[in-house]
Amino acid sequence: MALTLKTEKLERIRRWSNDYVSARTFAGLSVLIHQNGQEVFFDATGLRDVEAKTPFDRDTVARIYSMTKPITSLALMMLVEEGRVHLDAPVSRFLPEFAEPRALTEGATDLDQSTPCAVPTLHQLLTHRSGLSYAFNPGLVPESMAEQDITFAPRAGTLETMCQKLATLPLAFAPGARWEYSVGIDVIGRVIEVVTGQSLADVFQTRIFAPLGMTETGFSVTPTQQNRFAALYTPLAGNAMDLNAGSTGPETLRLVDCGPTSPFTDPTCLSGGGGLVGTIDDYARFIEAMRTGGQGLVSPATAAFMMCNHLGSDIASLGPSSFAEQPMRGVGFGIGGAVVLDAALSGVPGSQGDFSWGGMASTFFWIDPVHAFSVVLFTQLSPSSVTPARAELKALVQGALM
Repeated sequence: MALTLKTEKLERIRRWSNDYVSARTFAGLSVLIHQNGQEVFFDATGLRDVEAKTPFDRDTVARIYSMTKPITSLALMMLVEEGRVHLDAPVSRFLPEFAEPRALTEGATDLDQSTPCAVPTLHQLLTHRSGLSYAFNPGLVPESMAEQDITFAPRAGTLETMCQKLATLPLAFAPGARWEYSVGIDVIGRVIEVVTGQSLADVFQTRIFAPLGMTETGFSVTPTQQNRFAALYTPLAGNAMDLNAGSTGPETLRLVDCGPTSPFTDPTCLSGGGGLVGTIDDYARFIEAMRTGGQGLVSPATAAFMMCNHLGSDIASLGPSSFAEQPMRGVGFGIGGAVVLDAALSGVPGSQGDFSWGGMASTFFWIDPVHAFSVVLFTQLSPSSVTPARAELKALVQGALM
């Protein structure tokens, strides 16, 4: 039975947000909740730029990093619906540089210890079962990615050249063998460019952003957004993008990136896995479109297909123990986001079928199909693994259902 979110219970979120800001864990944050298509809660508190003392407002522009992935995934599914691609197609059909892949042998101690393997499919790229990895993951392939700057960062190169460099490395494992968070959806972004003959930015703008009224979202911070662009902070002494780092520094809000010097003001790489910036209202428009069946971008059947589990089991049964940004037990993965299979097993209150994902700067969203609501959290603290904010917010919202 669907329950209603009660306003008086949702007010607990304001105290929770203020506590995080008062403790200087987050510089600022905002939370936006819709139920049955109506806004039922919004709060913004703290600062988007501590040094400039500017408030974290509703129109603050933030880096959404991996919350780009569901948007890229939707763009590909639009092409699937049109019969222009199919999910079991090998990526080499569109990107020939991936035509002769090799995968590391079990227990390899050197990149040369590899054997020929199957070409990853588009479906495996979308669901992180392709054998690709991320530079911040542990292992031989991630280490080589970091050394060669194969990061798909805003100024790491172009999307085309990043994919070409990536294809020179062996896969971390044979496609389908296990689950590992990866740059697979960045590669999907390049596939979209090849199939459409357009840049990923143009595809997003014409096919998703304009139809949904997402006027504040894109790969670069525009001149009119510059004074609303949030600074990025980290509590880590070292690399702010290290998901598994345990070394914190003396400053909980060490400045990492801000203002006109940010690479997001003039990016060269249109990262479908983590390159977008935007506002909380824009992102809410996107997830509400998904919650309500695609709003004409895709069919309701395709939207539902994206938000169901594609793994056959939970991530924990297929994934490496080192990945810690999201729960893995009791949680599967769909097309572009995680799917709750068993909330009790995950250890986080929620509903079966909750569809979610987050970004490196601690942004987060989820869609609850049982109680017809969606939630977006915006803040700018990297990496997201340093606080339990996502689980806490889910518990606060779940506690407001009456």
